[in-house]
Amino acid sequence: MSDFQSMQSSDLEREAVRLRERYEAFRRRDLSLDMTRGKPSPQQLDLSLGLLACLGDGDYRAADGTDCRNYGVLEGLPEARELFAQVLEVEPSEIIVAGNSSLELMHDAIVQALLRGVPGGEGPWGGREVTFLCPSPGYDRHFAICERFGIRMIAVSMHGGGPDMGEVERLAAADVAVKGIWCVPKYSNPTGVTFSDEVVERLARMKTAAPDFRIVWDNAYAVHHLSDTADRLANLLQACKKAGHADRVLTFGSTSKISFAGAGVAMIAASEANLRHFAQGMAVRTIGPDKLNQLRHVRFFRDRAGIEAHMKKHAALLRPKFAAVTQIFERELGGKAIAEWSRPNGGYFLSLDTVEGCAARVVALAAEAGVKLTKAGATFPYGRDPRDRNIRIAPSLPVLEEIREAMELVAICVQRAAVEQILARG
Repeated sequence: MSDFQSMQSSDLEREAVRLRERYEAFRRRDLSLDMTRGKPSPQQLDLSLGLLACLGDGDYRAADGTDCRNYGVLEGLPEARELFAQVLEVEPSEIIVAGNSSLELMHDAIVQALLRGVPGGEGPWGGREVTFLCPSPGYDRHFAICERFGIRMIAVSMHGGGPDMGEVERLAAADVAVKGIWCVPKYSNPTGVTFSDEVVERLARMKTAAPDFRIVWDNAYAVHHLSDTADRLANLLQACKKAGHADRVLTFGSTSKISFAGAGVAMIAASEANLRHFAQGMAVRTIGPDKLNQLRHVRFFRDRAGIEAHMKKHAALLRPKFAAVTQIFERELGGKAIAEWSRPNGGYFLSLDTVEGCAARVVALAAEAGVKLTKAGATFPYGRDPRDRNIRIAPSLPVLEEIREAMELVAICVQRAAVEQILARG
């Protein structure tokens, strides 16, 4: 493969013509693919159809006799807390099992902090300057919560083992307004990075100017492996306890990409003080979660081994799609010095970096030819990628042949945008 950056102008012009011809051929196919979000495919959702029948015997009572059709049990069924504590690697007393959305729980945690403060703090965060650190590329919905409530965001670079901890430590120690950090610590969205042991330890130990600093630990992909050799993530809650900062971390998870994406079970795990504070807020807005759904999940999965066996079925469906993305990028973009991409060991996304200044152009070209990608810049605070180079790739929903088509088109768009830029520079 030729390095585009070192090619002669005449060769680049010929390449530009060839790429336009390939691009126009794709436009004539009338593709219509939406790859903007990491949605499970219908085949993945079918894996959990047994959930719909596992209460068919009319037994709606939990192990302790609770009638799950009725009100109550604010913190979740004991057997649900026991099961999902295993997933998040905490004690059952350290977890609340709630409704269907971990994003909703994270939103509630931020709103409660703004209105009521958090344990160990000096009152509500609202009415004062609040800043969150945002490892980037990161999860756009985290950033949307901050933007919605006027919380200032500072982007922090992501590396191979997690966020730039030198920068995180410097910012957290220097300003009392820095109240927290967003983290997707395992198979991170979108890079696929799993935080190293060192990063976990430094997050737990670091000095913060704000006594009520919080790490929002969105462990969305705790069991979402793509290979038989899973990444290992150190236990942040245990590390925080050892460091004397037990209240620092709020861990979130859900079964949204384990069972049904819109009808799963979400949970928050934290210190006793944090959970008590969070439950006080929950008690005002609900008389209890959907316990029938919790009971379904417990009976369907039974234990952690049941969840792990189920996730192997997900991996078997997802692995060929991720492999197809990598194979096509290597074939089309390898050796041309115009793109880099992640090779995640789990999760739902790949991260594609184009030549600086080209991501928005690539996304626009792909959309014109019938493939919608996540908006360029979405993986950064305020939707602004300062280098205009990162694109999140979400290959889970389309069928394999559609993935191959879409990724070939994306690779053509990456090449075309790069050639245009190089030629424009002269």
